[in-house]
This record gives sequence, C-alpha cells and structure tokens, in this order.
Amino acid sequence: MAVSQDFAPPFRLIAPYFIIGMIFFVLSVALALGLNIADMGSTHTNALAWVHLFLLGFVMMVIFGAMAQLVPVVLEVGHFAVDLYYVIYPLLGIGTILMAFGFLSYPALLPYGGIVVLISLLIFILETFLTIKKVKKLNLVMTTVLIANTFLFIGLIFGILMALGYAGTINVDIMALLRGHIYLVLAGYVGITIMGMSLILLPMFWLSHSFSWKPVEYALWSMSIGVVWVALSSILDSVVLEFLGYDMAIIALILYFYQIYLIYTTRVRMENDIYLHSLIFSYSNLILAIVMGLIYLIYPSQRLLLAIGWIIFAGYIAFIINGHLYKIVPFLVWYQRFSPLIGKQKVPMLADMIPVRSAKFQFGFSSVGVLIATFGILIASNQAFHIGVGFLFVGSIFMLKDLMYMINFKG
Repeated sequence: MAVSQDFAPPFRLIAPYFIIGMIFFVLSVALALGLNIADMGSTHTNALAWVHLFLLGFVMMVIFGAMAQLVPVVLEVGHFAVDLYYVIYPLLGIGTILMAFGFLSYPALLPYGGIVVLISLLIFILETFLTIKKVKKLNLVMTTVLIANTFLFIGLIFGILMALGYAGTINVDIMALLRGHIYLVLAGYVGITIMGMSLILLPMFWLSHSFSWKPVEYALWSMSIGVVWVALSSILDSVVLEFLGYDMAIIALILYFYQIYLIYTTRVRMENDIYLHSLIFSYSNLILAIVMGLIYLIYPSQRLLLAIGWIIFAGYIAFIINGHLYKIVPFLVWYQRFSPLIGKQKVPMLADMIPVRSAKFQFGFSSVGVLIATFGILIASNQAFHIGVGFLFVGSIFMLKDLMYMINFKG
C-alpha cells in the first residue's frame, strides 16, 4: 500500500492530540485507583467516568491525531479543511472533562459535556467524509474509515440520548440504549479503526509484503454485522440478536488476529524493540480476551466479564496505541525536523529518538500492572487490583515522559 508524506499536515497540528491524549491516559489510570471491583459495573458512575476519560480523552484523542495524519497520506489528497483540527481537540478535551465530572459529582453537566463532545466528533466525521469525497476510488483502509465513522455517529446519538435521560431532561430507557452505545463506539469505531490503522502501520514498520488481505476483509464485515445486531438487540430487546452479535465479533477478532499473523510471517524487518514488545503483549491480551469471551458465552460471570473489559481496555487497546506512538512520533518529528537537513549535516536515526531505558521501565510497570489488576478482578480482591493499577500508573507516567522526550528531541 503506497504511503506518501506529501499530503501530511504539519506536526504542530498533530502533537497536541498525542500530548493531551497521554495526559488523559494518566488521569484515567489515576481515577482507576479509586475504583472498587464491586463498583465496576456498566452503570456505576465512577466506572462510567473512567470509561469516558479513557475512551474519549485517551483513545479517541490519539486516534483523531493519527487519522489527521494517515487519512490524507493514504488517500494522497489534502484535507478538505485541515484547520478544523485546531478546533477538534479543545472541544473534545473540554467535553470529556465535563462528562467525567458529570458522572462523578454533577449530573447536570452531562448534557453540556455530551453536546461539546458531539460537536467535536461531528466536525471530525464531517471533515473526514469531505476529504474522502475527493477520492474517486476507495481502498480497503478507507472503507474501514467510512464504516467506523458511521458507527461512531450512531453511537454518539445513543450516548447523547442516554446523557439527557441520565440528567432527567428526557425520559428514555437508559439500560436499553447502553449496550448499543458501548458496542457502537468500542467495537464499531475503536475496533474497526484499529483494524484499518493496522493495515497501514504494521506492513510499513515491518516491511511486510505479498500477503493476503482476505482475512481482514472478512473480519471487517463480520465485526460490522455483529455491531449492527448488538445495536438492534438493545432497541428490540432481543437476546438472540445480542449473542449472535457477540459471536460475530469473536469471529472477527479471530480473523483479524490471523491477518496480523500473515503480516508477521511475511515481514522483512523485525527489530526487538519496545514496539515489538508492546504488540506481542497487546495481541496476547487480545487472544486471552477471545478465549475468556468464549468461556463467558458458555458460563456467564460478572467477574469474568469485568476482567475481559479490563484486558481489552488496559491490556489490548492501551498497549497497541502506546506501542505505535513509539514508532509514529519519532517518524513524524524526524520527517519535519531532520529530513530537510539530509546531505547538509549529520542527522539522527529514528532509533536514536527513543528513550530505550525509560521505555523498558514503562513497558515493565504497565504490563505487570495490567496482569496483577486482572488477577485482582478475577479473585475479587480490591487490594490486588489497586496494586496492579498502581504499577500501571507508574508506567503511564513513564509513557508521558517518553512522549515528551520524543516530541522535543533536538538531536
């Protein structure tokens, strides 16, 4: 897949997304220190605050920054209105904070936070669609972007209705909408977006080629069908549709993992670095979540469901995002700051821009923390869970420090 930097926006536009996103990651882990396992159900306000800090403040913020870079590069067209990205991250950040406080202490803030978040995401969706419209023929990656953003828009509508109902503004069945909202955003947007970004980044960083794209195509449609079925089940109150949707999602994850295996086996370059370690840990957690999900379908357990959610959030999503930042940020900084100096003076290698020792500390603390916290959830031990989150918090501080080091690298 051709990737050109000719249409890339300036790094000063991208950097705030990564920095703010990482600050929200640290804040979300800090908030998790105050969670009790008994309070981690899908309707407890502290858990809802944590989920929205993590998903909106960290995951969405970093993904939006990455997509601002990748969409025009892959499409080989300029953004429709690139300056809109200077508006998106302040709105998303403010809206996320308002929603977090709304869940924690002031429910009246929820509609306001929800509206601000909605505006920021609608701007992102509109700008993305208008940029894609400039292209005559879509490729597989852009198809994932279209599908993912469609699910994001529908998930936002569900979320706003729930926020208005939670604040008492309108009368809706919040629990009926919750499942669809979670699945549309988490599986429909985040999951499919990660699939699409993987198709660009993994072959590029590993120099993989001559592999089949069929598994991820099937995974895309399987996940999409599953998301639609689960969303419909939340409206129609259909247990059959709900579990059929879960089955399709598990099939999609298995196919996606097989696609990663194909990319891995056709690689030309493989460095034993923090990127590889993060991906191995991330995809190992994905496999574990799939296995636990299959067990849950046979033997439903609230404790097991919570552990699956924690593994997907902290073990899979966080590590795949942070691992890629160790590759993406040095490349973007190098391209902007040092590529014009080639042939004029000595320039650093990309590997020189990564704080290797600090990155090892980050990975060690974070991975141990995720495993201990998962064990704590499974045995219903708040003490073990908090110890694990404490390790993860230290790892998140190292991650923020490493990000700032890479962004400010002068050579």
